[in-house]
Amino acid sequence: MIDFVNSWLAPKVFDSVILIHRRQALLRRNFAYAALASVLVSPLTVPNAFAQAEGPLRFVVPYAPGGSSDRAARIVADKLGAKLGQTVIVENKTGAGGRLAAQQLKGLAANQNVLMLANPALVVVAPLVFKDAGYDPEKDFQPVSQISDYEFGLAVSTAVPVKELSHLLAWLRANPDKANFGVPATGSLPHFFALMTSEKAKVNGQVVGYRGSAPLISDLIGGQLPVAFDTLDTLLPQSEGGKLRILATSGAKRSPFSKTVPTYKEAGLDLVATGWNALFAPASMPREKVERLGNAIRDVMLDPDTQQKFVDAKMTPVSSTSAQTTAMLKAYRAQWAPVVQKSGYQP
Repeated sequence: MIDFVNSWLAPKVFDSVILIHRRQALLRRNFAYAALASVLVSPLTVPNAFAQAEGPLRFVVPYAPGGSSDRAARIVADKLGAKLGQTVIVENKTGAGGRLAAQQLKGLAANQNVLMLANPALVVVAPLVFKDAGYDPEKDFQPVSQISDYEFGLAVSTAVPVKELSHLLAWLRANPDKANFGVPATGSLPHFFALMTSEKAKVNGQVVGYRGSAPLISDLIGGQLPVAFDTLDTLLPQSEGGKLRILATSGAKRSPFSKTVPTYKEAGLDLVATGWNALFAPASMPREKVERLGNAIRDVMLDPDTQQKFVDAKMTPVSSTSAQTTAMLKAYRAQWAPVVQKSGYQP
């Protein structure tokens, strides 16, 4: 009987052992395939894994929706999200001329995935004119990437009997009581650009601040104001309609949006001044991440479709790394800080 049981059971045990070994070998083989696949996976999928770990990237825009800065942020956010395989959310946080958003960015911890879009008014002018802006751009923020550049224009009412900048300057010197320079707001970049122009041309102009571009342009068209300074994209629609004359633009070369209008230099006044939009990170963000985002945004700005979207919005696209943006900002402060400080402007 025992011999019978052994003769029947032994093959069964042997078969079971063989089956177990086969299953273990299969598991080892599958594991090896999985490990190999993880090594050979396309590099394009690697950022996605990191992106999922980081969560959405937020773009904080300190200005109201619909403006040029907001449009610039949304164009970049859409393209950058696709490049990183990551959701990019644009948030508008207005208040105190943008300083509220800057103050909030200052205090963010290193694990916060946030960038802020800003222009010179927020990171150059405000810290100079406010006793305590609530932040120090050089200590509290890191430049990530510049994304656009924009010019200023000098425009005159059609009632002013001049068609060239040199003629305007002669007319203002002959009529000093009419040397009133309208700007969309006191403390704005056009305000300080008007002062730059006044000093360079040796004309004693009186800056007149308005509550926005709409009333400024209205008074210029109506003849109540002889001269106005504003961003070129604001002046162009009325100029194209023949309601005002743009005599000069502030860029180093003629604007692609107004090729018939000479630059200041071409018109005989040696002055170049522009504004810009750039993205900033909190000081707490790791430097490697700042550079990675800066390189990614630069690549986005080199994309022909992105550039066309900026041109359609009357903005000049700029591709810039973090290091290049830092250098630009340093040069910009050197140019504008003396003008702002000399003006004695107080909010």
